[in-house]
Amino acid sequence: MSISLKQIRYFVAAAETGRISQAAVELNVSQSAVTAAIQQLEGMLGARLLDRTPTGVSVTLEGSRFLSQGRQILTAVAEAVRDARHSTDEISGTVRVGVTYTVSGYFLPRHQMRFQSSFPGISIELFEAPRSVVEQALVDGALDVAVLLVSNLNNREDLASQLLLRSARRLWLAPSHPLTRPERVSLADVARYPYVMLTVDEAKHTALRYWTALGLEPRTIFRTSSVEAVRSMVGGGMGITVLSDLIYRPWSLEGQRIELRDLSDEVPSMDVGLAWRRDASFTAATRAFCDFLRFAVAGDSTGRSASSDETRGRTGAIEI
Repeated sequence: MSISLKQIRYFVAAAETGRISQAAVELNVSQSAVTAAIQQLEGMLGARLLDRTPTGVSVTLEGSRFLSQGRQILTAVAEAVRDARHSTDEISGTVRVGVTYTVSGYFLPRHQMRFQSSFPGISIELFEAPRSVVEQALVDGALDVAVLLVSNLNNREDLASQLLLRSARRLWLAPSHPLTRPERVSLADVARYPYVMLTVDEAKHTALRYWTALGLEPRTIFRTSSVEAVRSMVGGGMGITVLSDLIYRPWSLEGQRIELRDLSDEVPSMDVGLAWRRDASFTAATRAFCDFLRFAVAGDSTGRSASSDETRGRTGAIEI
């Protein structure tokens, strides 16, 4: 059996985050998939790369050596993909990128860091704003491209989009909560208990859509735009919530554990993707940024890639 890019990517993610669970969230795969990939990698290398601890994982001496090599391998592959799609000449320029809160806080930073390492000649100018403002800036030509929740995209007449990451929504709750006993929980079950409602990035509006579709309403005790406030209240047993895996972390700031349970009802995923004006003409720098993000989030989980409707025919700007 040969070493795969997936195994290297999963190991690098776990080593950089310090937690298998957090790496799984960022890769949008299960914790068992990350664990299995790392164990296979350790078996083929004949060395332990990570030490498991009560709070996560730490990199061993052998792991630190391989981590450096692993990063170089991933960067080399990214550069090979870039060279296959772009001129071998140095790409330079500025890309004006609009982002919404969730994307800037939980998705883009680590990918941007690697992009800047691979494309030092490209400058990224970030503009964070609510989705409606970002959409208008794209239409007006003030932004080249946006990374936002395409599941919330409104102006589909003037804007084209492409899915990058589909993140499932699940129930967050404290370990002592009664709903931790079943493996899957219905929204009717959730409605019986105090609920903490996140409002940032249109989370409240999205949540009420799927609650209303089932003729249900959560017992909301608190509304907040702070994800950390939600974490603290859920970890402290004050309420439960339904939120995306993308923003999930297993601990609150106070060190209280937060559990996850699957929902038996059909709840829409939170979809992160690229958006741009339909008649936009991309520069080489903008194309490189879009292509790099597509490569960075490429994985094996179901639904992770864009559907054919999202990738085909909307514009030739980033089609590959």
